Amino acid sequence: MKLLKTFAPVAALAALPSMGLAQDAAAAPGFDEIGPYIMTTLLFCMAGFLVFFMAAGFAMLEGGLVRSKNVTMQMTKNIALFSIAAIMYWLIGFNLMYPGDFNGYVGSFFSPTVLDPVGVAAADAALDYASVGSDFFFQLVFVAATASIVSGAVAERIKLWPFLIFVVVLTGVMYPISGSWQWGGGWLSQLGFSDFAGSTVVHSVGGWAALAGCIVLGPRIGKYKDGKTTPMPGSNLALATLGTFILWLGWFGFNGGSQLAMGTVGDVSDVSRIFANTNMAAAAGSVAALVLTTIVYGKPDLTMVLNGALAGLVSITAEPLAPSLFMALITGAIGGVIVVFTVPMLDKFKIDDVVGAIPVHLIAGIWGTLAVAFYTGDWGAQITGIIAYGVFTFVASLVVWFILKAIVGIRVSEEDEIMGLDMAELGMEAYPEFSKG
Repeated sequence: MKLLKTFAPVAALAALPSMGLAQDAAAAPGFDEIGPYIMTTLLFCMAGFLVFFMAAGFAMLEGGLVRSKNVTMQMTKNIALFSIAAIMYWLIGFNLMYPGDFNGYVGSFFSPTVLDPVGVAAADAALDYASVGSDFFFQLVFVAATASIVSGAVAERIKLWPFLIFVVVLTGVMYPISGSWQWGGGWLSQLGFSDFAGSTVVHSVGGWAALAGCIVLGPRIGKYKDGKTTPMPGSNLALATLGTFILWLGWFGFNGGSQLAMGTVGDVSDVSRIFANTNMAAAAGSVAALVLTTIVYGKPDLTMVLNGALAGLVSITAEPLAPSLFMALITGAIGGVIVVFTVPMLDKFKIDDVVGAIPVHLIAGIWGTLAVAFYTGDWGAQITGIIAYGVFTFVASLVVWFILKAIVGIRVSEEDEIMGLDMAELGMEAYPEFSKG
């Protein structure tokens, strides 16, 4: 008895930590409360990684479709534009695009993004959504993709620094303002316009900016002569094919991550449905271009087949969740057909788009956005959104391109263009062993 009394205080002290842990466990939120936050944050991180890898896809695609004397320039532009986009989206873009309560048209400028504090507690986290860092990163990789679209279209004759200045304006101001109209709760969202993952918000915006740039720049020397179009084959179709497969892979993050939630059985099931529809549309676009070029030209055209796959992906991006696999196939196949007929149409207008970005991202993007109305029934909202994005982006891009042309000039000299931008602008070549003679 005396022994028990002696050790009783010690036993009580030993029990205190476990009692505290039990109380903490009781007070801490359970997985039902924090699970959706954790899983959605994880979705944004994983999807963001995939969309980031699309930067490599764009670089490889463009590097393969330009001539060897301009490959280093395309590599430089692609890594520089992503880096500039990252900085501008932090400095201005993210909070301009997602301003919370605003007038529905333009948010607040110069509001840099601030991340959650280190080791944020559950009580202070946005448990109904995801971490700020994951959301910011996921949205950032989209704006970089928009700038990459412009890079390929205006290749082989544009100066480096004027192009990068345009990227500053596009990623910091133009894209975030128009993006807020749909994804930031702005006026188009309120109108009923729907663009799930960005056929218009991302792809047609890049396409409109590219179209304006091609018009102001003019075609490459020798591209159009005596009423005929002179083919200018790319340097490496194997590289272009690799780039297409990388973009195809990245698109699973592009569309799947746009579910914006992974905290329920329904959300996870929907993400998998989006993956399947995205893949089907790409496959259908590729096959449609393969068959159609064989019929029209007598032989398959690999560049058309590659762009057909990309056009299928762009087409399904506005609504990758609602369609059945059969409807995803139809949507993507029409995208592939669009490419085959739109590429030569641009040549008739002497609009020199080096990589086919305008047919793939602009025209197929418009088609994909219109196709949403088959599921929503609201054709008016979809058409209004297409027009609004087109007018705003095309006019704003024209203004910026013309200002740059007047102040610093945007096109290299004829001598530099013939020599190649790698040596003229950068002083280094991508394939030095093959450039002699």
